[in-house]
Amino acid sequence: MTIIQAKNLTRRFADLTAVDHLNLEIAEGEIFGLVGPDGAGKTTTLRLLCGLMDPTEGSVVVAGHEVAKEPDAVKDQIGYMAQRFGLYGDLTVDENMAFYADLFGIIGRERQELTERLLRMARLEPFRKRGAAKLSGGMKQKLALVCTLLHKPRVLFLDEPTNGVDPVSRRDFWAILYQLVTDGLTVFVATAYLDEAERANRVGLMHRGRMIRCDAPRTLRNDLDHAYYKIHSADARKTREALQSRHGVLSVLPAGEDLRLILDERVVHAEELTGVTPFTWQRIMPSLEDVFIALVRQEEELTHAA
Repeated sequence: MTIIQAKNLTRRFADLTAVDHLNLEIAEGEIFGLVGPDGAGKTTTLRLLCGLMDPTEGSVVVAGHEVAKEPDAVKDQIGYMAQRFGLYGDLTVDENMAFYADLFGIIGRERQELTERLLRMARLEPFRKRGAAKLSGGMKQKLALVCTLLHKPRVLFLDEPTNGVDPVSRRDFWAILYQLVTDGLTVFVATAYLDEAERANRVGLMHRGRMIRCDAPRTLRNDLDHAYYKIHSADARKTREALQSRHGVLSVLPAGEDLRLILDERVVHAEELTGVTPFTWQRIMPSLEDVFIALVRQEEELTHAA
């Protein structure tokens, strides 16, 4: 069952098109990752889907309600966690939870049971009396998440929720998301971390307001006309400069002590480059970061050609 549907969704700010005719369908119970660099249009897309911003063109339906016509009905069905969620630093964990429960009109036994269940799930029970300002970055994000979940939304929108959070806390945060999806929640998460997006069921790659590819992470890694190689050279700088000038080479980037080479194999193969400088090469499986870089290069080449 489709729970989020966007048709030709567009948002312009004067001469800038932040979101450009986005078409998207997300199934209930799915974790969908929206990936792109700063300025790609991720936050604007989330705000359009949540009804926090009006589109210039197009339409959005969330949980069976058209966002433009039924904004209150949509707000009842969704949770939205912005990059800077409105926690109150001078309130304790318990007091923040109570404040948001009041906002959502949750009272009595339901309030007590829901608060305890969410704090236990986020492993925040030992810190209930601690001020929010004194929590670590990861704990603040988990508190923000459980506050967002108090009214039991069907769809959860997260805008770069683990930005600046340590790797262990990021892992814990995603463990909570997996548990929520098991319980039937749909999660839409915007992130700049491509390794994090690997955890999603499907990933949309966004660049300059456009969705340039959308599919399961494994499919994205396997469905390109590109080959990926690890290059080792005694003179990595000279090798990189020499390779960059060759036709069919899409990218040559440092990767630790080695280089990461992306080739368009319709044009050139690795063995044809071995005379450039002395180096050894090994074909590897691309990461989502590799795929994104290659697709962006393709988009830029098409734009310049037009």
